[in-house]
This record gives sequence, structure tokens and C-alpha cells, in this order.
Amino acid sequence: MRTGESVLGEADLALIHALQVAPRATWTDLAAVIGTSPDTLARRWEQLTSGGYAWAGILARYHAASAALYAWVEVDCAAGRSEDTAIELAGDPYTHSVHQVTGDADLVLLVTCPDLVALDDYLVRRVQRLPGVTRSRTQVVTRMHPLRNSWQLDQLTPQQAQRLAELTGPAAASGRKPHRFTDTDRRIVAALAGDARISAAELARQVGTSESTVRRRLEALTAGGALFHHCKPAPRFSGRPVFALVKADVPPLEAASASAAVGRLRQTRLVTSVTGPHNLSAAMWLRSVDELNDVTAAVTRAVPGLRIAGTALSLRVRKLGAQVLGSDGRRIHHVRPDIWRTVEA
Repeated sequence: MRTGESVLGEADLALIHALQVAPRATWTDLAAVIGTSPDTLARRWEQLTSGGYAWAGILARYHAASAALYAWVEVDCAAGRSEDTAIELAGDPYTHSVHQVTGDADLVLLVTCPDLVALDDYLVRRVQRLPGVTRSRTQVVTRMHPLRNSWQLDQLTPQQAQRLAELTGPAAASGRKPHRFTDTDRRIVAALAGDARISAAELARQVGTSESTVRRRLEALTAGGALFHHCKPAPRFSGRPVFALVKADVPPLEAASASAAVGRLRQTRLVTSVTGPHNLSAAMWLRSVDELNDVTAAVTRAVPGLRIAGTALSLRVRKLGAQVLGSDGRRIHHVRPDIWRTVEA
């Protein structure tokens, strides 16, 4: 298979889109909306996940009360060591994404830690001690700007998407209070990171609690907007195989409007305000390398006060969310995102 070639058919993409909207809906409910049999959906999903072409996980959506923060970390490596270093870092629970990239750095990481002290501990005791690392630079994320349906495909009709959304219950209200994760919540999220569709009974077994407790905590977490459903096709085979990180400088008073404008682009998957030499970083998935020119032009037209400070393209994606990807772009396994675990050197 050639890099960038989509091996996923229309039916596959429709199934993935359906699971993005309703990740834990039954096969019967999904089949009624998509228009096929439950057995066919279950069998096809098993083929996609076992082949590493798609996955469905659930991650914590960290709020201020969760005492967690994100940071972009650029890593320079000794000659010939970037691949080994990327593979090593992809196995850490603290890395949300790991990319081997073009530009000034060899690797770009999106890291999650409980707080600034833990972030420093991770960088000093873990990242900077790796034999292949020569230097690292960190930009702390000061704000994650919300994007509507930023990870969703557009395969289903609006009517189908609406019917699936009704299966999940009412959306969490905006302005909700930040959720405080209990130890049980953390174990639930860690177990769901690899497979959002495991049964409540199996989840209870892995977490070490009752099935009723699992159901009750899941309902509370979902209603509180504390969960992020991470259902994706493997990027190399999705039709949007090229990851780009676009860095920009924006006048502080225009930061909100600029992030909203960047977030409206179909390619945008994440917009963050950051510390450091630039104050805005946007993660995008493109159909081709050429599309980067179109995206940067669209951004500067939409926000006249914005200046592009730099761009980087991913040569290889080693990790997305909790999912570790192989050299062929397919999912290999997942790493439980236990960010509260003590850093190990």
C-alpha cells in the first residue's frame, strides 16, 4: 500500500463516523441508522481494529480542576537516533502524540502531565536522559481552544448523525464545572483508552469494581463532558495522511478570533495557545504536502494580524492519543495514559 492511499471504503468510513458520534452504541442501534446488519458491522469493525486500520478509545478531557496540563515538546536527536528515540517515547503514558518531523526539530511531542512540577520531572528525568536526545524545547499549552466535531468524518448524512447523537443522550452543557477525577474514574479512563467498546462487565473486571459502579461513573463522566471520544481511521489510510504543525504569532487581543478562524478550517484538529517564541500552535491533517500552502494562505487571509512563525510536517507518526503506530502506519497497540504515575527514568 502506498503512503497516503485510502484503503477504507465508503462503508468503513460510515462505520467509523458512526462510532465517533456514538462510540458505545450497540451494533443493533448502529445498524438501524447505517442500514446494514449488526453482524456485518461487528465483523467489519473487528477486521478494521485487528488490522490496525482504525480504533476507538476514550481519553480524559482535562479541565483546570483535574490538575493536568499539556505541552508541545520539540526534541533534537543525535544523527541516526530519531527513530529509536521516537519509538521509546511513544511507550510513555505521558506522551499524547509523537511525530518525527521536518523543520528545526527531529521530534514533536504533545505531552500531558499533572502539573508543571511533573512536566519538569518528566523532561529532566526521562526525555533529556535518553541517549539519543541532544536538546529539547518546551511550549506549555495555556489554553486548548474548543473545536466543534474536530475529529469527526463527514461520511454520514446530517439526519443519520442526529439520530446517532440522540442515542448518547443530551450533550454536556457549556460552561460546565471542571470534573474532578476519582481514582475509579482514572482506572476507567485508562481501561477505555485502548477500546471504547468493551462491555461494562469487562470494564468492571479490569477496574476492580462492580458493573453498576462502572455504569454510574461512565454516565457521570459523559454528562459532565469529561470524556473525549478518540475514534479514528489510521491517518496513512484515511485520505488525510499528512500531519502538519503550524505555529503563529497573533496579537493578544486577537487570540480568540484567530483561534476560532483557524478552527473553522476543515483540516484543523487542534488549536492551542502556548508560551514561548510564538503564541499559537495548530495541528492539522492534510490530504497532501501541497495543501500546506493552501492552509497557511487561508489562515493569513482569515486573520490579517496573524504571522506564520513556522511549520513542520510529520515524516512518521509514532503515536496518536494512546495508540502506538508502526512504521507502516497501522496501529500496533495502545499505552494506558496514566499521567498520575510516577515518572520513571
